[in-house]
Amino acid sequence: MFESITKSLTDALSFIDRGRLNESNIRDGLRQVRQALLEADVNYEVAQQFIDRVTEQAVGEQVLKSIKPSEQIVGIVHQELINLMGPVDHSLHLRRDGISTIMLCGLQGSGKTTTCGKLARMLKESGWKPLLVAADLQRPAAIEQLKIIGEQIDVPVYTEPPTSSPISVCKNGLRAAKDAKEVTVVILDTAGRLHVDDELMAELELIDSKIMPHQVLLVCDAMTGQDAVNSAKAFNEALEIDGVILTKLDGDTRGGAALSVKAVTGVPIKFIGVGEQLDRIEEFHPDRMAGRLLGMGDVVSLVERAQREFDADESLAQQQKMLEGKFSLDDFQKQMRQIRKLGPMREIMKMIPGVGSMVDDNPDLENPEEDLRHLEGIINSMTLDERLNPEKIDRSRRNRIASGSGTETADVNNLLKQFQAMSGMMQKMAGMGVGDRMRAVKDLADGGMLNPGARIQREKQRSKRGPLDALKARERKKKQRKDVRKVKKRNRRK
Repeated sequence: MFESITKSLTDALSFIDRGRLNESNIRDGLRQVRQALLEADVNYEVAQQFIDRVTEQAVGEQVLKSIKPSEQIVGIVHQELINLMGPVDHSLHLRRDGISTIMLCGLQGSGKTTTCGKLARMLKESGWKPLLVAADLQRPAAIEQLKIIGEQIDVPVYTEPPTSSPISVCKNGLRAAKDAKEVTVVILDTAGRLHVDDELMAELELIDSKIMPHQVLLVCDAMTGQDAVNSAKAFNEALEIDGVILTKLDGDTRGGAALSVKAVTGVPIKFIGVGEQLDRIEEFHPDRMAGRLLGMGDVVSLVERAQREFDADESLAQQQKMLEGKFSLDDFQKQMRQIRKLGPMREIMKMIPGVGSMVDDNPDLENPEEDLRHLEGIINSMTLDERLNPEKIDRSRRNRIASGSGTETADVNNLLKQFQAMSGMMQKMAGMGVGDRMRAVKDLADGGMLNPGARIQREKQRSKRGPLDALKARERKKKQRKDVRKVKKRNRRK
């Protein structure tokens, strides 16, 4: 998400590490930030006003004379990004004493029909009883698509033949919801066009005036950048929309829409679509998005996603096995599968503070998803007995496992070596206090089984070393051990 703009912004902000800051080099650096925003398709006026606000604060006497002006400037940029996209507003103002109506509108191809399903699924999980109304009679497949989505999420869909009029479909759908007596939210999937035109607006204005929905939400394709902002402005002027849902944020979006739409329309971004699956919709948090844009990660969203996806009982059982030192390769495989439920590994790693930039800068971490599949393929080639008792895997079994998984015997050896180290750590952790356990987990994450990309990178580096490099490495280790012994001896004397 936003890989291009994140790289551009971090490169542009690199001026803060060039020694002493003064007003001149701050202004030069912020001009690069402005250029990065414009290249990301941010609205020109929005970009200019943003830089003016940041410059006004960044060249202030308080920043220039502070102990860490670099951190202050990043902090100013971060806060101004939050102000630009905020405030937080996920409210849909749904009624508890009747039926609430939500109308979704947008251009054709923005993901509107899928977003109807995502929104219905999210509301259903929150205790509401939605009904989807197929009022998009322009696109031939829209009605059938909404029916399929309704079946997938077990939500009823009201439809009429394509020869009907959109306004009658909406009226009759609302009437059907009242007759059902169980429906609490009606979601209208209206028609779109390839561009904003008078016919489209007239149709939507008629539905708006006759149905009077409680919420009018605009679905915008974030991949279209500035075009999404222009269409949002046109829809808002015609309908007075209550909020925006940005879709397709799982791709390398330029970021212009997310940064501009709130400033140009004054309408809050309420939700974002981060994948094609019907559960891939999230509340929009300006502070978290600002952190992602600056490469700071988004650990809060990652934890929330993990709480939704992970099987709590399974996680607790695995944690108990870890603490008892009984963690097996079978348990590790189950854990990997749970992690993969969170989404693409590259996306997950970018949400971890400090890891996002490493993913971008390291070509060997280009496809961490492939690394996990590589490990799982090796484990799948083992028998259940071998997964539960890895110590039984001798040389002949390793050759068989390598052959069965399409890998080298060395790959199987590396996996088992890493797992043995991990198992040993788990047994030690069983008797540790909370603080020591946290440090042990950090050690595992820094370069063991929990970070396959780092492991593969080390193996590649090791394979590139010549005899002289290996000799130097051994000498360094020997010196390190000698230094450690000296420190221990000194401490004993004290």
